[in-house]
Amino acid sequence: MGNDKAISVKNLTKKFGSFTAVDHITFDVAKGEIFGFLGANGAGKTTAMRMLCGLSRPTEGDGHVAGCDIITQAEAIKHRIGYMSQKFSLYADLTVEENIRLFSTIYGMSSSQIREASERLFKELEMENMRNTFVKDIPVGWKQKLALATATIHKPQIVFLDEPTGGVDPVTRRKFWELIYKASSDGMTVFVTTHYLDEAEYCNRIFIMVDGKISALDSPSALKEKYHVATIDEVFRIVAQNAQRTD
Repeated sequence: MGNDKAISVKNLTKKFGSFTAVDHITFDVAKGEIFGFLGANGAGKTTAMRMLCGLSRPTEGDGHVAGCDIITQAEAIKHRIGYMSQKFSLYADLTVEENIRLFSTIYGMSSSQIREASERLFKELEMENMRNTFVKDIPVGWKQKLALATATIHKPQIVFLDEPTGGVDPVTRRKFWELIYKASSDGMTVFVTTHYLDEAEYCNRIFIMVDGKISALDSPSALKEKYHVATIDEVFRIVAQNAQRTD
């Protein structure tokens, strides 16, 4: 894999019996890129992301993520990436500080690294007065900020965000995207799935998956120009109109 690539996969395929969830997809993601991964439910997004995160072995194909082979170095990948899901991955019955310490430990950080990172995060997040607050008692916008912070506390090369803004209001979503831009400007590669098609406009490039295959892959402006439409929502409707799988 070239030094400018954070992710590179070729003919990546995952079958479950006779069902092909991910069907020979090939793409690269550049370092520092915000890469949007779109698709209807059942398109194969989650299955593809699990393979990239080293959680599921491909049936066919190969690839590298953060310099590691997704087949032979799956364990190593887990230490070089961060992951945040729609449910924020946080423990509601632990305090803010306990969550930070827990995730730091999971990512293999030393005691001194944890102390240093914790203090840095409290200042950056402006959450010093929430140290001992249970996560279940903080507003959703703060939960999002904390979830992204814990997913990236070990300064991974790539962070995978799986529908991170699901179920939150537009203002909170916009603020969260400001955090994504900051992570990217700091050199982190951001791989994000979303079902809010307006959010795809914020990505450097987007990949639209339909029935396990790549149906479109380019910058938002190039795709709108190609299909002669004004929004990514319209692009998606065109490329996904013949989808067979919807759930």
